[in-house]
Amino acid sequence: MRVVESVLDLRAILDNYNTNKVIGFVPTMGALHNGHCSLIRAAKQKCDVVVTSIFVNPTQFNDKTDLEKYPRTLNEDLAKLEKEGCDVVFVPSVEEIYPDNSSLSLDLEGLDKVMEGEFRPGHFDGVVEVVNRLFNIVKPNFAFFGEKDFQQLSIIRFMVKKLNHDIQIIGCPILREEDGLAMSSRNTLLTEEHRSVSPVIFKALTNAKNNIGKFAVEDIKNELVAQIEDNGLLKVEYVDIVNSATLKSLSNWIDEPMNICVAVFAGKVRLIDNLKLNY
Repeated sequence: MRVVESVLDLRAILDNYNTNKVIGFVPTMGALHNGHCSLIRAAKQKCDVVVTSIFVNPTQFNDKTDLEKYPRTLNEDLAKLEKEGCDVVFVPSVEEIYPDNSSLSLDLEGLDKVMEGEFRPGHFDGVVEVVNRLFNIVKPNFAFFGEKDFQQLSIIRFMVKKLNHDIQIIGCPILREEDGLAMSSRNTLLTEEHRSVSPVIFKALTNAKNNIGKFAVEDIKNELVAQIEDNGLLKVEYVDIVNSATLKSLSNWIDEPMNICVAVFAGKVRLIDNLKLNY
């Protein structure tokens, strides 16, 4: 496994591969868990060469404290990536990714204004900026993202189409702990007390999925909030049921793919999760 910090070194390695090699890319912010490792495995199955980036992107944090507290575990991350058979790890500095003051201006046509975008203004501008830059650096054939960040995945697919990137985006299933909690780098920040109650998020989502069409959309959402907040330790920031393709909030059930999405504060730690809803 090769570990590089500069764009020039990364390109020298990738340009040295046979032009017929299929490049798979897994961008991460580090603090890797088994969910990330599942993306590496998916990439290994589909591609000849797997590149992973570890970069905590400052432009997607609208809360400076959140950026400072974001877990950084580089040595452990590299050990996990080597075990999974990753070929190249790109660990750039902020200056390497953002060498100048230029920025991408892309109209996301409202995809960035709902759910996460409503509560984290500017977040997706930062996501699109860094992913576009990483795509231009790595030039992969395939890029792999987890479905836990459902809205992010939708926006990246939109960006790829809008900017004519010749990259196929692969969404990979959410990996969960045995008790149902979606794997996340932020889980390591949970107190023991908050960790013990956090599985109720998945239980509430599952309950909502089981009641599709039996009750009104708004009633399902209200019940989910009540179930999550019943323990007094969790606070729902938002819950929405959306058209999976457009991310538009729904007031009635539709015969198209839907997702129920939620953001929950467990103390100061913010957790997100979602489930696909289909009749």
